Amino acid sequence: MTEAAGHEERMLIDGELVGSDSGKTFDNVNPATEEIIGQVADASNAEMHRAIDAARRAFDETDWSTNRELRKRCLTQLQEALANEREELREELILEVGCPRMTTHANQLDIPLVGALGYPIKLIDEYAWRTDLPEATDRRGTHHIRQVWKEPVGVVGAIVPWNFPLEVTLNKLGQALATGNTVILKPAPNTPWNATRIGRVVAEHTDFPPGVLNVVTSSDHFVGEELTLSPKVDLISFTGSTVVGKRIMEKGAATLKRVFLELGGKSATIVLDDAEFATSVPSGVAVCFHGGQGCAIQTRMLLPRSRYDEGVEILKATLGSVAYGDPQGPDVIMGPLVSERQRDRVLGYIDKGVKEGATLALGGGRPAHLPTGWYVEPTLFTDVDNSMTIAQEEIFGPVLVVIPFDDDDQAVQIANDSVYGLSGGVFSGSLDRAMGVAERIRTGTFAVNGGMALGAADIPFGGYKHSGIGRQNGVAGFDQYVETKSVAWPTPV
Repeated sequence: MTEAAGHEERMLIDGELVGSDSGKTFDNVNPATEEIIGQVADASNAEMHRAIDAARRAFDETDWSTNRELRKRCLTQLQEALANEREELREELILEVGCPRMTTHANQLDIPLVGALGYPIKLIDEYAWRTDLPEATDRRGTHHIRQVWKEPVGVVGAIVPWNFPLEVTLNKLGQALATGNTVILKPAPNTPWNATRIGRVVAEHTDFPPGVLNVVTSSDHFVGEELTLSPKVDLISFTGSTVVGKRIMEKGAATLKRVFLELGGKSATIVLDDAEFATSVPSGVAVCFHGGQGCAIQTRMLLPRSRYDEGVEILKATLGSVAYGDPQGPDVIMGPLVSERQRDRVLGYIDKGVKEGATLALGGGRPAHLPTGWYVEPTLFTDVDNSMTIAQEEIFGPVLVVIPFDDDDQAVQIANDSVYGLSGGVFSGSLDRAMGVAERIRTGTFAVNGGMALGAADIPFGGYKHSGIGRQNGVAGFDQYVETKSVAWPTPV
C-alpha cells in the first residue's frame, strides 16, 4: 500500500494537520463486518472554534474572496490530487460507508470526482460576477451607470451526511470555494475518513491559504452545532434529515444565518396505465441501491388499480432477485445499512407497517445468511394507504410501498400528499400525458420516463416543502453561496 493510501486520523485546522487537543479519538466501524477499522480525531468545541476563527481570518485578511485565478489553481490541484488517490478512496468508501463497489463507479466516487470540482472550476470564468443594467437618470438629469455584483457570502459551515459522503462533500466544497467563501467541513461521525483524506490532500498537495478549508471531526453532533450558533459563520450548508434541518434554522435564527438545506424525501414513482410495465415497474428496485440510503430514491410506487396485481408480481420478482450482501462483490447493488441504529430504525418502520395493516409481500427482516453486518432484506409492502406511516415518513432503508390509484388526478393527489417534495417520476406511453403529470407534481427534481433529472454537477438539486431550502449544483448552486450587491455611479462627463 502506498503512503497516500493510509487512512488519515488528523483534522485540518488553519492549514495544519492536527489531532484533538485531548488526544481523544473515536472508532470508525465497517457496517458490513461490524469491525473497527481505525480511529479519527475526536474534536471538542475548542477545536471547532479555532477552525471557525481560521476561516474567518482567511476570508477577511487574504485575497481568497477576490482572487479567482488562485481559486481555480487550488481547486484544480485538489481535483488532480484526489484523482491520483482514486483507488484508495474507493476502498476507503466501501469500508466506512458500506456502499457496494459498483456504486463507487457512479455517484459515490467516479462521477463527483470529475464534475463536482470540474464544473465549478469552469464556472469561475463563466459566471456573471458583474452584470450591467441600462443607464438610469435621476431627477437632476444626471446619468448613472449601474451594475449588479455577485460576491461571496463569507464563512460557510458545511455539514455532511453519511450516505454519499464524498459526493456531497465535493459538491459543497466545489461551489462554496469556487465562489470565494472559506469553509469549515464537519463530516458525519459514521464516515469521517473521506473528509480527513481531503484535509490531508489540501495540506500536502495544494496552495490553499491556511484557514480557507478546515476539516473538523467529532463523535459529538453538538460540536457541529457550534457552526450554527457562531456569529462568525455566515451560511450553513447542510445535507441530512429534516429534523436536524429544522433545528439548524431555529438555532441559526439568532444570527439571521443564511441556510442551504437539502433534507429528506418520500418520493413517488407514478406508473400510468398506458406505460410499458415490463420496463417501467422494475425501476422500483432503486430502493435497494445502497440499501435505500438515498434521500431522492423513489420509495413510493403508485400503480393503476386496473393493473395493480400485474405490477406487484413484477416487483416481487424484481426485488426478490436483488444481489445483496458483501459490498466488495462486483455484482452487489445493496450492502448493509450504515449502523446498528439505522438498521433497527428501519426494522421498526417495517413493524409499524404491518401493525397499520399493510401487506408485507416480501422481505421485512434481517437476512439469515448474513448474521454479521447491519443488513435488512429487500422489503415490499402492498395494500398501502398513503396515510400510513410507511407512506408518509422517510425510512431510509430498502423498503418500497405500493399504492393503487384510479386515474391521473388521484395519482397526482397521492404523490403530492406528503410533507416532502424532493424527487419523483412518471412513466407513460404518451409523453404529453407524462408531461401533464410532471407539471402538477411539487418536487425539486422529476424524471419523465426514466429521465436523468439529478446526479450531474450542472443540474440543480434540492426540494420543495420539508425537503429543503435552496439548490445544489448548476448555476443555482453558485447563487446559493453569493450575496448580491447593487452598485451605481454617475456617468463621467
